[in-house]
Amino acid sequence: MLKFTVKENDGGQRLDKFLQKALKGIPLSLMYKYIRKKRIKVNSKRAKENQILVKGDIIELYIPDEFSKAEADTSEYDKVRLKPDVVFEDENLIICEKKAGMLSHTGDKGENDAHSIPERDTLIFIIRAYLYNKGEYDPNNESSFAPALANRLDRNTGGLVIAAKNAAALREVNRLIKDGCVDKRYLCAIHGRIAPQNGTLRGFLFKNSKTKTVTVYDSQRQGAKEIITSYKTEKYSKEHDLSLLEVHLETGRTHQIRAHFASVGHPLLGEGKYAHNKSDRELGYKYQALYSYKLTFNVPDGPLSYLDKKTVEADRKNIGFLTLF
Repeated sequence: MLKFTVKENDGGQRLDKFLQKALKGIPLSLMYKYIRKKRIKVNSKRAKENQILVKGDIIELYIPDEFSKAEADTSEYDKVRLKPDVVFEDENLIICEKKAGMLSHTGDKGENDAHSIPERDTLIFIIRAYLYNKGEYDPNNESSFAPALANRLDRNTGGLVIAAKNAAALREVNRLIKDGCVDKRYLCAIHGRIAPQNGTLRGFLFKNSKTKTVTVYDSQRQGAKEIITSYKTEKYSKEHDLSLLEVHLETGRTHQIRAHFASVGHPLLGEGKYAHNKSDRELGYKYQALYSYKLTFNVPDGPLSYLDKKTVEADRKNIGFLTLF
């Protein structure tokens, strides 16, 4: 018999989700069969696949030995020399700057070649290695939890990314982001002068899952979702005919900033998916000039209320395209 005691980081999730992460090599169909046949019990009682676990629950598994506890290989963490560019860190969260060109995590369906990128080259792997080498995370002391990203950025977009160190913090920051309690601000460089200098763009975005691109329309189309993009002009470069904008997303859709500004004739510097400008390459920009540079928390209550009104801002020295202004 295999036995698990539900730890603090394991509570609050469904039994089946826990088992998928905690067991090695068990087929889903067989796992559900074992639950139905009462060969997997919680606190010595019949369990249900959607049962929510709480700290202290005892899970008993009367299953073949081949489906043992999933042991983590931590040897790769010892080899990691890179450290995340940490902007803020406490016992719950770590906020880092992701460089343009780095993948947030493997399995990202929004990136064409994500499957070919080694896991050790992703931001989340570097964060986990950093916490492991600090003694704050050991996967073999966890049944199912690993530090995880609460938000992600496109591979070629740089900026601030939030990771949670424990399950409770992950659930809470995910809720805050979903409820609009984390204000995100972006800086971007666009071609030309946009009019008005400060304003709000509205449109409807359709996502093509096959091509992994989006199209922006002026009016509603079947399958399209409304997008609202607010902006204000910070600077204009006459030499390069570029405008520096601060952008706030009222809605958060795939490639919203890139596609929205391209649709109104002001594509981002370095844009290669929704526009092509030879001058961008001449200036040395092969990635879109877009950076998530500021986060402000609005958390009046709850476990992360100590972050209320806190602003975390990236170092502008790390934003290369600012040198053009």
